[in-house]
Amino acid sequence: MNNPNIRTGAQLLVDTLITNNVEMAFGVPGESYLAVLDALYDTKQIEFTICRQEGGAAMMADAYGKLTSRPGICFVTRGPGATNASAGVHIAYQDSSPMILFIGQVARSMLDREAFQEIDYRQMFGGMSKWTAQINDAERVPEYVSRAFYLAMSGRPGPVVLAIPEDMLREVAKPTFLAPAQKIEAHPGKPEIQKFHQLLSSSKSPLIILGGTGWSKEACSNLQIFAENNNIPVTCAFRCQHLFDNEHPLYAGDIGIGINPELSKRVKNADVLIAFGPRLGEITSGGYQLIKPPVIPQTLIHIHSGAEELGRVYQPALAINATPTTFSRALINIKSIKSNQSTSKARTQYLNWSQPKKTKDNINLGEIITWLSNNTPSNTIITNGAGNYSAWVHRYYRYRGLNTGLAPTSGSMGYGTPAAISAKKLYPERLVIAFAGDGCFLMNGQELATAVQYKLPIIIIVINNSMYGTIRMHQEREYPERVFATNLSNPDFVALGRAYGAFSKLVKRTEEFSVIFQQAIESKRPSLIEIKISPEIITPSTTLSNIRKTALKRSL
Repeated sequence: MNNPNIRTGAQLLVDTLITNNVEMAFGVPGESYLAVLDALYDTKQIEFTICRQEGGAAMMADAYGKLTSRPGICFVTRGPGATNASAGVHIAYQDSSPMILFIGQVARSMLDREAFQEIDYRQMFGGMSKWTAQINDAERVPEYVSRAFYLAMSGRPGPVVLAIPEDMLREVAKPTFLAPAQKIEAHPGKPEIQKFHQLLSSSKSPLIILGGTGWSKEACSNLQIFAENNNIPVTCAFRCQHLFDNEHPLYAGDIGIGINPELSKRVKNADVLIAFGPRLGEITSGGYQLIKPPVIPQTLIHIHSGAEELGRVYQPALAINATPTTFSRALINIKSIKSNQSTSKARTQYLNWSQPKKTKDNINLGEIITWLSNNTPSNTIITNGAGNYSAWVHRYYRYRGLNTGLAPTSGSMGYGTPAAISAKKLYPERLVIAFAGDGCFLMNGQELATAVQYKLPIIIIVINNSMYGTIRMHQEREYPERVFATNLSNPDFVALGRAYGAFSKLVKRTEEFSVIFQQAIESKRPSLIEIKISPEIITPSTTLSNIRKTALKRSL
């Protein structure tokens, strides 16, 4: 139907996406939204990436949202498609990533009969989205989709879910022409800036904690100028290390799992904590023990883009509702502290902590990560999911710029490969490296087929210890010598990679890695590098045996 004066619901949906400058979407096709696929056939403006599982598709959309601060678009079918996609929606919600998930729905005449694959998505996604709705009238498609864009981007960003009944998508209506949705940004007021200046001017040992989403190059640059003007150490919240150049002399490390003990002391001894962007969730707050709610001993200044987050867990001395960009503009002219002698010490403590330890094992993950950090371009994008393997990445890799790190703060497994695909689609000229454990990779490893199909030369590094390492670590700590349900019998990952059509090799010794990594780059194909490690190598700081021994002594 090419009549511009009358459009189907599906065409109105695609028209509204184009109006909002959508150029990329991810999904798995389904019969419940065939009309949308047909409408996409008629446009060259939106590139649809065919994925192999809806969880991977939703994670790709989440990664797109993180990288662009624009909603990542995902299409899935009803029932099983939606339940699979929920993993990515949960990530987007806890990570504050803008995203819109469109779910095909049963015909309106069949609703509330538990028709084939029918689910009430308002109930299903109500607790993990900013808004979940169903579009029952084709004429209102532009209204609903426009509202979805506004909500996904504004305040604390996050996912929006829209169910689209299949018969509504075929229904015709007159088009409503709307302007593109605009991101609504909160700005700090003069009283807040004055109080910020006042609190900072009386501080002797302030500390900055960066985190959250919605950051821009301008915001990062302004924040760096502010930190330099006032000589304040800068830290990053869990998995947000890319917000500040790790090579900068003011960078003091990240506050997350396996925190540097010296940095932990610095957090506790600071007189002013400037939490710029993060929610100060469980991981960054050290299980709410490093930074104890509701009122902490330090003077807390909390800046966040969502007003509902301010005062939610912590009662700050100063709460400022502003986005990273708007607040950072107010920072560059503030110079309140003449000197801070602890800055160089904080940097030295970080450098010592991020120096890999010597081991007698054939594989030294710390040295491999350090080599990558020293021998890859500064704009390299590193992605990873959840697992103990990521502790080496976060401790030894030095992120050198905005959006060079993609990892779920929600702690979801299976994220690295889909995120790497999304990043490479967006930035084909940049090197993209995905890290995964053996368990983590097999959660969404089938998306390697997507990388091969689209000729995306990402490099996937699978660290294989033949177990669910994080769970095994906790199991040995809580129930020593009672190993259950954590051992894994894995496929031959190198053979699996080759079967997909990827360059694929096994690293047996640390010194082999650099050669094989270079071969992967030169192959100009999707690549899988497997690194087998002993189950004993459980964290950068200890072994599985030591954890077990400590637990056994405690139980005596």
